[in-house]
Amino acid sequence: MLNLDRMTKRPVFQSIDDERRYRKERLVGALRLFADFGYAEGGAGHISVRDPEYLDCFWTNPFGMHFGQIRVSDLVMVNHQGDVLIGNHKINVGAFVIHSQIHERHPEIEAIAHAHSIYGKIWSSLGRLLEPINQESCAFFESHLLFGDSAGLIETTQEAKELALALGGHKACILQNHGLLTVGRSVEECAYWYISMERSCQSQIIAESIGKPIIIEASRATYTRDQISQPEHAWFFFQPFWDYISRKCPDLFQ
Repeated sequence: MLNLDRMTKRPVFQSIDDERRYRKERLVGALRLFADFGYAEGGAGHISVRDPEYLDCFWTNPFGMHFGQIRVSDLVMVNHQGDVLIGNHKINVGAFVIHSQIHERHPEIEAIAHAHSIYGKIWSSLGRLLEPINQESCAFFESHLLFGDSAGLIETTQEAKELALALGGHKACILQNHGLLTVGRSVEECAYWYISMERSCQSQIIAESIGKPIIIEASRATYTRDQISQPEHAWFFFQPFWDYISRKCPDLFQ
């Protein structure tokens, strides 16, 4: 197992305002990374983070604004009833029902990410879970689920509620004919799982296009998952991404 004593620990904040600012900055950093990795597709896709003070509210990206242009000042704060409490932009209604239901039913979840990234979309059309074919995909072994039907959309509160209930303790979900969704106890964890899951979809699609991948035996996949997929691991693995995007896009702090 990784030596967590050597890892940079999550910061301790002097005030709620400091923690709120930190969460918003990481949210925008994750959105900028999604843009950098090609996950943006028009108005589709959204990431949210729970407010540290008003626990029935979350911050998210505005509807119709490209991930690569969003700044901290562009974020909107929404409550679980869909009211925009802070911000001057509209929200994605489909995004709202998903995020509100998950945040409401899972107080342990701090952040949620969903985008229409190409390999996640392709894999979601197959109606299959990812298989443990390498170290990274082992992180999702028996820790993600398949949800939905061939309609591909989650538009109603009832559907979103069913998703939230099905999610249970999983870190990720393949939305049938739609794409990927990941959750975490921090923006960093959530965003890292999304990036890793998208790449795992890409790996399996490519592997299956040239042959039949050898599946890692269940006990070994479980062992590997338990060594690399704790929230602290994902938080740490996100840090190089944060260093990269915060230097590349200093305007995200505005």
